[in-house]
Amino acid sequence: MKIGSPEHQVAVSTLTNDRSATGSAKKASTTSPSSSSDSATVALSSAASQLRDSGALDGTFDADKVARIAQAIKDGKFQINADKIADKMISNAQELLNNSSSS
Repeated sequence: MKIGSPEHQVAVSTLTNDRSATGSAKKASTTSPSSSSDSATVALSSAASQLRDSGALDGTFDADKVARIAQAIKDGKFQINADKIADKMISNAQELLNNSSSS
């Protein structure tokens, strides 16, 4: 499948519409009073904490960068650095293993 193909656009718009509807339902359900007093503890990884603290999760994105990447993919010029991806995957796996062994 190529990015930007009509099938992809339909799938994305359907997914977006589904998420919007689901998001609205979630918002409605979170604003209604809850009779249960369930609680959960969430532990963030160091990477997630750094992202949170950096402000990178503010909901914005660089539309120009996305367009440049999409164009590079369409042109067949997008290069994937497999070594960098592998290093990140190993790092994340090690972090998960370290967190689970300390629990």
